Amino acid sequence: MAVIIRSPDDVTAAVLAVMGQTRDPRLREIMTSLARRLHGFVREVNLTEAEYRAAGAVLARLGQQCTDTHNEVVLMGGSLGLSQLVCLINNGDMGAHETTQNMLGPFWRLNQPVAQNGGSIVRSPTPGPELFATLRFVDGKGAPVADAEVDIWQSSPVGLYEQQDPDQAAMNLRGKFRTDAQGKIWFRSVTPGPYPIPTSGVVGQLLEAQGRHPYRPAHMHALAHKDGFKTVISQIYVRQDPYYDTDVQFGATEATTGDYVQHDEPHPDHPEVQAPWYSLDYTLVMEPGDARLPIPPIK
Repeated sequence: MAVIIRSPDDVTAAVLAVMGQTRDPRLREIMTSLARRLHGFVREVNLTEAEYRAAGAVLARLGQQCTDTHNEVVLMGGSLGLSQLVCLINNGDMGAHETTQNMLGPFWRLNQPVAQNGGSIVRSPTPGPELFATLRFVDGKGAPVADAEVDIWQSSPVGLYEQQDPDQAAMNLRGKFRTDAQGKIWFRSVTPGPYPIPTSGVVGQLLEAQGRHPYRPAHMHALAHKDGFKTVISQIYVRQDPYYDTDVQFGATEATTGDYVQHDEPHPDHPEVQAPWYSLDYTLVMEPGDARLPIPPIK
């Protein structure tokens, strides 16, 4: 298609015409809308040539700062609220009501070690208050979802995931469980801690420019997978955390807030456990759909 550009409007019209030739209908819809909004954004802010080149350099650095153990693109998506927005409009009957779905985050790993219900996911000395967690997985009518595969992962009480901390064993505070006939898994761990997201890259520069803190409130991750259900991806937040209502990744919601109960008396079944210790009892809802695992953000 021959196009002669005589004005800024000609550029947008020509791009939209090309996008309209995309064969796949969904890709055509996405690319046409993206081009229209990008061109509108440039006009709205009167983007300068220097700013455009700077933006291109930022995008290049985002990719360059992704490694086997760090994903700067995922961090940026969360820090702009995009990850949470995509999650909420695609769950809870397409955003009509609350959902226990949440963001995947940058630290999920494939092939976490298989763990037995009642066992511990603490694989190396990890000081901190002990946590006894019971998670229930139900369908939309409240019926238990048995035989679902569930990945659990979390930070340590000092706010470090195991691949960030040389003092933790490989796969510490990670485990793969399977729900019983009542849709439950239960395990022993330590209480997660709040932590700052990495700020040495592009995301850190953004937070500095906006005067924002880099902290995420304490939370535990869960990912449940079973044929016939949409994969549940969730984070279970601690309401008492000082960063609960100012999460740098906009992740904490009422529906994903757990009740981490403090106990100051001895544990009835584990006398060796020192007080205070904590318990968590939380229910996650699995919606019907395709059981697809996400692409791991790190290796």
